[in-house]
Amino acid sequence: MRSLPALLCCAFIIAASSASAETRVFIIANQADGYGVDQCLAKGDQCGAHAARSYCQSRDFAQASSYRRVDPDEITGSVPKSGANCSHGHCDDYVAITCQR
Repeated sequence: MRSLPALLCCAFIIAASSASAETRVFIIANQADGYGVDQCLAKGDQCGAHAARSYCQSRDFAQASSYRRVDPDEITGSVPKSGANCSHGHCDDYVAITCQR
């Protein structure tokens, strides 16, 4: 009689551990390429969903759970801001794409 609750408990633990998905956030430069995809990703518009999903799938992830514009202040590390480090006084915007397996 005790084996049934123990079996159910083990099945629940296994199901819960497999339900947790691996998530990774990629920060990429939002370069204006003339196709408008950069604006879709930066604004979080629906038209950027395909580009974000393709980006995740190219890195062996199943889907993109979110994408949005990121301010350089939000990024840890050395990211050029306006000034001498930017070409022609213009710095790229950045986009965060969250991918899940």
